[in-house]
Amino acid sequence: MTTQLTRRSLIRAFAATTVAAAPVMANATGLLRGAGDIRKLQMYNGRAGENLNMIYWIDGDYIAPALEEVNYFMRDWRTDGVIDISINTIDIMAAAHNLMDTSEPYTLLSGYRSPETNAMLRSRSSGVARNSRHMVGEAADLQLQSRSVSQIFNAARACNAGGVGRYSRSNFVHMDCGPVRSWGG
Repeated sequence: MTTQLTRRSLIRAFAATTVAAAPVMANATGLLRGAGDIRKLQMYNGRAGENLNMIYWIDGDYIAPALEEVNYFMRDWRTDGVIDISINTIDIMAAAHNLMDTSEPYTLLSGYRSPETNAMLRSRSSGVARNSRHMVGEAADLQLQSRSVSQIFNAARACNAGGVGRYSRSNFVHMDCGPVRSWGG
């Protein structure tokens, strides 16, 4: 099911984000409200050769077995370690995907990273944070073949609900549920 997000529904979605209890995450969840009464996540994991096409929220309720499947799908493929992925991160990914109006699943490059995996990657690259949000299940590195890094970056930034990094040379966008910020070129 493809949901078209019109300018009017986008404005309504942003207007719906005035929830005082959680002003930052309200932006991402407000964008998802424009998608109807379900929230869906579509991803492909090339490392594991797995696909995920999952409704994880219906009528205000998260679906526990669906979230467990997302947790496993986003595992550290090097160690097979699994951790609970933040529902806020899942919501940001879904909201950004909805804004891009595509049926193509994200390609997941990195979800959860064990401390060992993060240390190994950090030893090979200066772009890996010592205290990466990947290690606590709060981040994902994603790409889409049908959208440019800039398009994905702009959609994620429009959610105004976490950290968004643009890695143009490596062809991916980092999304996390930390403080609202953006970086990269």
